[in-house]
Amino acid sequence: MTQKIKYRHPEKVKNQINPIKKKPNWIKSKLIDSKEFFLTKTIVNKSNLVTVCQEANCPNITECWSKRHATFMIMGDTCTRACAFCDVKTGKPEKLDPFEDIKIANAVKKLNLRHVVITSVDRDDLADGGSNHFKKVVDTTRKKNPNTTIEVLTPDFLRKGESYKKILEADLDVFNHNIETVPRLYLKVRPGARYFASLELLKKAKKNNDKVFTKSGIMVGLGEEHDEIIQVMDDLRSASVDFITIGQYLQPSVKHHPLERYYHPNEFKELELIAKSKGFLLVSSSPLTRSSYHADDDFAKLQKKRLNIN
Repeated sequence: MTQKIKYRHPEKVKNQINPIKKKPNWIKSKLIDSKEFFLTKTIVNKSNLVTVCQEANCPNITECWSKRHATFMIMGDTCTRACAFCDVKTGKPEKLDPFEDIKIANAVKKLNLRHVVITSVDRDDLADGGSNHFKKVVDTTRKKNPNTTIEVLTPDFLRKGESYKKILEADLDVFNHNIETVPRLYLKVRPGARYFASLELLKKAKKNNDKVFTKSGIMVGLGEEHDEIIQVMDDLRSASVDFITIGQYLQPSVKHHPLERYYHPNEFKELELIAKSKGFLLVSSSPLTRSSYHADDDFAKLQKKRLNIN
């Protein structure tokens, strides 16, 4: 077995300790149906699959799994980057699982998902960034589940040429790539990525197939300014992004990027109204909003919006 090599976040290099602020009362996870929660957990575990719900310690896991919603994370549980906000472990990944596409497709079938979100770790160690594997998983899932809509949340494929196009050749419904934060904070928060490279990826995805909905998300509470958030909205609209998600950054540990502050729900509502005024087809803005939170319901709304426009 390949030995896991842990790389350190930027804060760890300085041995910096960032105390975690107490959560306000409006940030609470919900358990809707314990029976369904454990059924989802059983299917995921027995299929030997990785979910971002578990690896990133998502605050919505109890609610989503209670409704049989799970976001599958392909290409392993180890990322080649060390983003300062993320709780997914970093190191040297293992080889790709050649049967992962079949496992994902079967799990989607067992869970009877009407909409599935497939994401991945960054695989900078692979020549194509994992794009061929991504397409393989999507194609097999589509074949096994023809009535399930498919959303991908991809890495940026930085310095991988046009390898991203492989995913866009697949039969997708939503192409999602998160911008995460404002440009000024990239070197601290997302040092392995480049803001304008992510924007360009989203722009190319829409240009390649304008029938596919494009989506991106940003976290708040990292130290950004209000006008910087607005500029990100404008940048995303200039890239023809259809759907924006805005959620609260929750600091995973004392060694991650410090949380500057919690935004009040009223502030999220204000950001939602501003984003809608910019022309996004759909906006999800709340403390617990995450990329795949309520993704199935949101996709249904996107389809209705497009029908109304046309």
